[in-house]
Amino acid sequence: MLRLLVLSTLFPDASRPRFGSFVERQTLSLASHPDIEVRVVAPHGLPPWPLRALPRYRPLATLPAREQWKGLDVHRPAFLNLPLTGGRFHAAALTRAITPLLEDIRRDFPFDAIAAEFFFPDGVAAIALGRHFGVPVSIKARGSDVHHWGRLPVTGAQVRAAGCAADGMLSVSEAMRDDMIAMGMPGDRIEAIITGVDLERFAPRDRAGAKAELGVHGSLILSVGALIPLKGHDIVIDAIAGMPGVTLCIAGEGPERERLTALAAKLGVADRVRLLGNIPHDELSVYLAAADAMALASEREGLANAWLEALASGTPVVIPDVGGARQVVREDVAGRLVERTPEAFAAGLGDILANPPAPDAVRATVAPFTWAANADLLHDYFMRLVSRYRKGLVSAH
Repeated sequence: MLRLLVLSTLFPDASRPRFGSFVERQTLSLASHPDIEVRVVAPHGLPPWPLRALPRYRPLATLPAREQWKGLDVHRPAFLNLPLTGGRFHAAALTRAITPLLEDIRRDFPFDAIAAEFFFPDGVAAIALGRHFGVPVSIKARGSDVHHWGRLPVTGAQVRAAGCAADGMLSVSEAMRDDMIAMGMPGDRIEAIITGVDLERFAPRDRAGAKAELGVHGSLILSVGALIPLKGHDIVIDAIAGMPGVTLCIAGEGPERERLTALAAKLGVADRVRLLGNIPHDELSVYLAAADAMALASEREGLANAWLEALASGTPVVIPDVGGARQVVREDVAGRLVERTPEAFAAGLGDILANPPAPDAVRATVAPFTWAANADLLHDYFMRLVSRYRKGLVSAH
């Protein structure tokens, strides 16, 4: 039996039910594997008093130290988040905060490995923790943890050093693996394992009926992602401005809401653009099945869950050639890879609307990416990681 300690600063809680939902879903899948036991440590950063009394921090300050979350045993320690420091002290503060907790956990759960689910600060802290407890460390790269934190002057060196020290690393796409190698991380310790998708929740349904349920008439385009510049929602709004009769729904929340609302009004499409906010997965599945296409103009991605969820719903995607896009859009039935411009997105979407692929054919492109298959691949990976580590200890003596 493999005993795995999952360390993730991205994990849902009562105040943020969809925060890090991709980590939650993977962890639930691992926990359901017959040969894996899981314990979760989901830290959150808090500033010094009195800043933690601010509205943005107050919900985090009241989280339980430990709880059962969807059947998972989850510890929620706090670590010191010093504002205006660019994150340079995050990993050290995280390490100090959770070392005593892991000592307590280890008494009744002697974990075989630490699985850090985000490169920063989780992965950096995990290296120190792995050395302290004498267990191997795996770090997973998902996207911005490498592309953002790995390139900032104050944290980049920490990220690169953690990658070089890790016993193993995971990437969500081959492109992400290439980026990690280009940063100097050892390629022989990186495995690219595509995430899973819930094929029961996300599935084709009667598209016309789903549109009627949502009060949509005509063609529907869906975009899924936080309302931040990185996701390029403005590009898609601009694209549909020249596509009469097309409705765009954007599922996500963030600081760009006001600007995107103003842009839609300026372009004269306020009546055709709906900002849905954060919506539950069950509701999202209806939108995905109703949409004629899913468009996401991200500047960069690892391999977006939204891509897979759309395809599982029978909905083709229009996306830039970033991250693992080529692993997902391998044929025209899955969608189009386009330049990150309104004109290119309009052309790609127009092509799909004029020649819509059969939903079942779209769904077939992601049939191999089940969560059960993902758990099996991860089980094999962690077993090899632990075995190599233990053999190294024996040979060292």
